[in-house]
Amino acid sequence: MASILALLSSVLWGTADFLGGNLSKRFKAIAVTGASQGFGLVLGVILVLISGSYIAPNLSWNGYFLPSVGAGIAGFFGLVSFYSGLSTGRMGVVSPISTLSAVIPLSVAFISGERPTGLQIFGMAVAIVGAFCASGPDIVSGLPIKPLLFGLGAALGFGVALTLMAQGSKTSSLLTMTSMRIASVAVCILIALRFKTIGGFGISDLRILIIIGATDFVANLLLGVATTKGLVSVAMVFGSLFPIVTVLLAFKFLHERLHKVQYLGVFLAVSGVSLISIG
Repeated sequence: MASILALLSSVLWGTADFLGGNLSKRFKAIAVTGASQGFGLVLGVILVLISGSYIAPNLSWNGYFLPSVGAGIAGFFGLVSFYSGLSTGRMGVVSPISTLSAVIPLSVAFISGERPTGLQIFGMAVAIVGAFCASGPDIVSGLPIKPLLFGLGAALGFGVALTLMAQGSKTSSLLTMTSMRIASVAVCILIALRFKTIGGFGISDLRILIIIGATDFVANLLLGVATTKGLVSVAMVFGSLFPIVTVLLAFKFLHERLHKVQYLGVFLAVSGVSLISIG
């Protein structure tokens, strides 16, 4: 169950990133992030009200509130970096580097005492390498500094956010994801007030922003639940395969050419997932 939820999270997250990256070519990445996070917050509040699962927050790191606030800020930073990087047109630099975000929660899980089998650890390594290659490492023409920095920023932000999401989900995955949006939207409101703009979106852009926000929220929620149903390390590796989805969507709808290394990467990622599953 945990593996299925985490894989579904990757599909949704990769879809949200594809849509968000495209929209960031027309609008500021920080505006796309803020608006979509706002719609994600609306969905979260609706789900909390419907489920009746509200738990009063406390100031303990063993609860959901403090980890979710940290995850919200880190995730916001990661998304802005990721969308900014994609908007440069160098997906082959930004996407593979962002897959390294899995290293942070993996390391924390191992330090915390998780002990996957040897076959599972090997499968994790193969899957991460596969996700990196499938993203299309664009090193033939060199590594431009700007996309490289955006990719590193995304990896750091996502990695910290994923780690804190797993911590908060021990208490409540839904409240963790909803509180994350409260934190990120609060930052967006402060930025909007400072620059006196909400991004310049039109009515026609609202539908795609709602889809991005809802898809991203559900992806995070599924991954949070997955971390409570099995090994956090396994869930995080499965959840880190989202760049493959982004690249495949770019191939399908933007007609971006896939390189041989990307086909190899997809094969390795699938092989790694298979090894983890049978391990």
